[in-house]
Amino acid sequence: MTPLLTIRRHGAAVASAALLAWGATLPGMVQAQAAMPTVQLPDFTELVERVGPAVVNIRTLERPGNGGGNLRGQVPPEFEEFLRRFGIPLPNRPERGGPRNGPQGDDEDNEPQQRGVGSGFVLSADGYIMTNAHVVDGADEVIVTLTDKRELKAKIVGADRRTDVAVVKVDASGLPFVKIGDANRLKVGEWVLAIGSPFGLDNTVTAGIVSAKQRDTGDYLPFIQTDVAINPGNSGGPLLNLRGEVVGINSQIYSRSGGFMGISFAIPIDEATRVADQLRASGRVIRGRIGVEIAPVMKDVAEAIGLGKPQGALVRNVESDGPADKAGIEAGDIIVRVDGKTVERSGDLPRIIGAIKPGTKSSLQVFRRGGTKDIVVTVGEFPPDRQPQRAQATPPKEDKAASRSAFGMTVADLTEAQKKELGVTGGVRVESVDGAAAKAGVQAGDVVLQVGNVEVADAKQFAAAAGRIDKDRPVSVLIRRGNWVNYLLIRPR
Repeated sequence: MTPLLTIRRHGAAVASAALLAWGATLPGMVQAQAAMPTVQLPDFTELVERVGPAVVNIRTLERPGNGGGNLRGQVPPEFEEFLRRFGIPLPNRPERGGPRNGPQGDDEDNEPQQRGVGSGFVLSADGYIMTNAHVVDGADEVIVTLTDKRELKAKIVGADRRTDVAVVKVDASGLPFVKIGDANRLKVGEWVLAIGSPFGLDNTVTAGIVSAKQRDTGDYLPFIQTDVAINPGNSGGPLLNLRGEVVGINSQIYSRSGGFMGISFAIPIDEATRVADQLRASGRVIRGRIGVEIAPVMKDVAEAIGLGKPQGALVRNVESDGPADKAGIEAGDIIVRVDGKTVERSGDLPRIIGAIKPGTKSSLQVFRRGGTKDIVVTVGEFPPDRQPQRAQATPPKEDKAASRSAFGMTVADLTEAQKKELGVTGGVRVESVDGAAAKAGVQAGDVVLQVGNVEVADAKQFAAAAGRIDKDRPVSVLIRRGNWVNYLLIRPR
């Protein structure tokens, strides 16, 4: 018992000393804590009350036999029981009588059936509403439900699949409408809010933060990434900042289950507004084009060819007799600036060119064979829903031209017929390949156009250019394969 008593006394003594020490510093600690700023979570109630009435539910209908899509695949099984409990009908789900697969012989069977559900927001008091193109795509009828429970038939003014933006119009006046914000002012980590109709649950509010900006997931759209809960039915609804301004249209999610997994994407409102203005004016979007196929510029290639940092868009193919071809753009050029605007990534080029009015003369700065060159091109018009066509090149015919070897490649001169067929004035055909060149991806049948930024017209020039290369350093080669060109980096050692 005595040792235990001693330990307790030591403990009391230590505790007393500690309290005295804390007492000496406690006022200072309290002052330090008082000086620390307090952070409060945002209160969205006033914002929702103000903006909520301008957000609408959109239902699309289709007539039997029209072959439209349906939403059955959009509702994961784990959500079905939840929806049933709230009395929400599952889209395109047949009644207990079974599916109607027989002939449609009476008026009841020919009634339009629900095809999909989405969201939208009112742009103006006279009934213009913005949503996603995929929400209304293929619909026979569009029904807009306002927050006051009015249901109005809507007319599709226009839809643009490339940006997934659509505008519909209802016959109404005096509607509450949203205020458009500036997506460029958004900062990563900023609070944002979504209002929409996930799974048909009207005016559902979810909140989160901006996770990233400029997510390049499409040719014409640098998406806003958020962690705001978005599910099927939210598509077309607004993404709002804390000032209640629309900064984006909720459009896509990343998911392996069909439901929200913490990553969602919104179309920046400035891009969407530009499209919507054209849809309201003419029913379609007019875009510029120059007729090139492009690819990213890799870091090691940029360093090897003297570009420095990886930027710009590598021209892999030039459309014959297109705007770029007429202006003198060549396959292998890297477009680094358009009218003074820097092309940071290859995905920037279609957006910059697309925003230029067809017929405009634009100045392009290209990086070619170690230096820059300014080229003026007259921008053409991108046809609606144009599908790119790629011609299949005829394999080069064998000939008896003189061969030269370097980097594991054996090359031969091109015949005049082969040059004409490929649309080139020079270059050498790879007859066989191994070693460093094979590891870099060079294949027999490829045509080598440049070695280390030096243009090669024939096998003799190829050998001379290869002979001047430092064998201890990587060398870039510009090769043509079929209708495409690309830079490859050969590492001799």
